[in-house]
Amino acid sequence: MAKKVPLRQCVGCSEMKSKKEMMRVLKTAEGSIVLDMTGKKNGRGAYLCMKGECLRKARKNKGLERSLKMNIPDEIYENLEEGFGKDE
Repeated sequence: MAKKVPLRQCVGCSEMKSKKEMMRVLKTAEGSIVLDMTGKKNGRGAYLCMKGECLRKARKNKGLERSLKMNIPDEIYENLEEGFGKDE
């Protein structure tokens, strides 16, 4: 039997994809927001496709704020955009 692939929903475009294809945005215990490259850090995570477009959609529809249950200041979004690398 094939191993089940863990799927996650992008908070930007709402597509379901495997964890490996996505970027995890993490809220740490201290309340800071970081990009979790390994996908294994402790904390509340939200997933985004590896596209800057999805980050912009998540910002517009407040998808990250809902997932992480907190308000997210603009500078954090700007840091995340840098972390994503400008792909457009």
